[in-house]
Amino acid sequence: MRRTILLLSAGLITLTAGAASAQNATPRNLILFVPDGLRGRIVTPQTAPAMAELRDKGVNFKNSHSLFPTFTMANGSAMASGHYLGDTGTFSNTIYTARPVTHANNTVTPFLEVNPVLLEVDEQFGGDYLNEETLLKMARDKGYSTAAIGKHGPTFIFDHTDKVGTTGLHSIIIDDVTGSKNGVPLSDEMKEALTKAGLPLETPPRGENSKAGDAKTPGTTSANVAQQAYMADVASKVVLPMFKARNKPFVLVFWSRDPDGSQHNTGDSLNTITPGINGPTSMAGIKNADNNLAQLRKTLDELGLAASTNIIVSSDHGFSTISKESKTSPSAKISYEDTPKDFLPMGFVAIDLAKALNLPLFDPNDKNARVADNAHPKAGNGLIGNDPAKPDVVIATNGGSDLIYIPAKDRKLADRTIKALLEQDYVSGLFVDDELGNFPGTLPMSRLGLKGKAVVPHPSIVVNFRSWSSGCDEPTNCSVQVADTVLRQGQGMHGSFSRGDTLNFMAAIGPDFKSGYVDPLPVSNADVGATAAKLLGLTQKAKGRLIGRVMTEAMPNGATPKAHAETITSKPSANGLRTVLNFQRVGSQRYFDTAGFPGRTLGLEAEGSKQKTAGK
Repeated sequence: MRRTILLLSAGLITLTAGAASAQNATPRNLILFVPDGLRGRIVTPQTAPAMAELRDKGVNFKNSHSLFPTFTMANGSAMASGHYLGDTGTFSNTIYTARPVTHANNTVTPFLEVNPVLLEVDEQFGGDYLNEETLLKMARDKGYSTAAIGKHGPTFIFDHTDKVGTTGLHSIIIDDVTGSKNGVPLSDEMKEALTKAGLPLETPPRGENSKAGDAKTPGTTSANVAQQAYMADVASKVVLPMFKARNKPFVLVFWSRDPDGSQHNTGDSLNTITPGINGPTSMAGIKNADNNLAQLRKTLDELGLAASTNIIVSSDHGFSTISKESKTSPSAKISYEDTPKDFLPMGFVAIDLAKALNLPLFDPNDKNARVADNAHPKAGNGLIGNDPAKPDVVIATNGGSDLIYIPAKDRKLADRTIKALLEQDYVSGLFVDDELGNFPGTLPMSRLGLKGKAVVPHPSIVVNFRSWSSGCDEPTNCSVQVADTVLRQGQGMHGSFSRGDTLNFMAAIGPDFKSGYVDPLPVSNADVGATAAKLLGLTQKAKGRLIGRVMTEAMPNGATPKAHAETITSKPSANGLRTVLNFQRVGSQRYFDTAGFPGRTLGLEAEGSKQKTAGK
């Protein structure tokens, strides 16, 4: 393997004169619109006319990338800070903190998409677990008006260290829990403005859209229309007019839960792969997010703000249909009350590893209770070892990939764990903490930007799950993946190294972007954060070096660097498996296309076949 190349700050690539708003006499405004879970190639004038128009008239980032693991909070941290996950520590939606989190029912494996959980994890790690300044914090400090509206968790992460009650400017935060005890309190100014606009002070619930169903009952057939209509109204009828009246530049983050929520919970495909996430419910979720963007752009026009506002649209990740099938997993051969026969249960990695290591399994989401032989962990997470308070192995379950922690950094235990995983047909690629050494069949985590200045525990092993295409003209639109989740076969998930998950949607329009430009260069969600900061004239006091690059090629008079495609292959394991990583490079910056065992990851064909990586 080649020597590891550190991802360096894109400060090496500087903007030329006139390319950044920092050099304009009047600072620009910025809207970052995040359509959660929008696939890169699903947008057409029919499926999402507003996004298609913005892409075609502005900049089409056709070679875009979600960071792996391809989860919401992970990529939210990248967009919020401009840093890769090795610096932010947001390795997935669920991580291991090594200490109980009260607001997550005292588990050591908290789900981060909950505001009080984020605040508590902040407290546990020096007041800011992210360990890097966020976009809205930097903008606030420079005098910008700032707001974040949308899905709780990723919305809050953009200014999670802002302490309400202190003097000075504060970001407006409106999310799912606004008006409840878990919401960020509204200012008197916002309460008055919402009331004047005829809008409630509490966000309405998701209603039918929140219904995930079970093994016998289909999930939702409704998009998240009512809740997101409220948020779009808050943005267009209250926040943007308020910012216009203040007569100073602003930053607005709008994080649309759809199409993610509708794709996850879709009831169109109970226990079957097709139509999966391509049924009417998912399509309605895409259109719902598109309508929200159209409403925001219409408001900018009406307020006379369009000419001075840059808009970046970037989804956090792509999406896949869930499979629960395995021929090798011991857990799939056990009967569970809530799992169809021969299907993988939630927590199958934890169950299978406990059996392979011949150690008891405990549930961190059930007061560390022992998991019975015919049961599975409540949330899939597991503590393996004789003492759950001092586990030998911890599994943080996430979906299309899982995190495994070995707190004692025991290399022999890591070797046994890796060998057990290599025997499972649902695994497609393993990435191991560099501190544990090299293991056949695996690649080091540093290759993915997962080793940096993060203050939370680093995973010991990242497990990627198998993925493939169910068969359609654009394989990334019909990606299927094995997923460790409570959701069912036929519903939606992400998190894997499938090109269906790494190929997110990205586009931009505004005074500091080219018009009608198709960008062939690779870009990522870390670049979104770095570029947004540059456009706003913000300078981050960075602690880590894993920073995205400014997308200069998309700007008038901006530099256009060169890109290169490369492949790294591990040494073979005893059973002949090799983890292969396909990536693109701009300078020292890496963009990860696909990874895994050839033939087990969408976009990474079996050895001997003609290779074609989608998105290049």
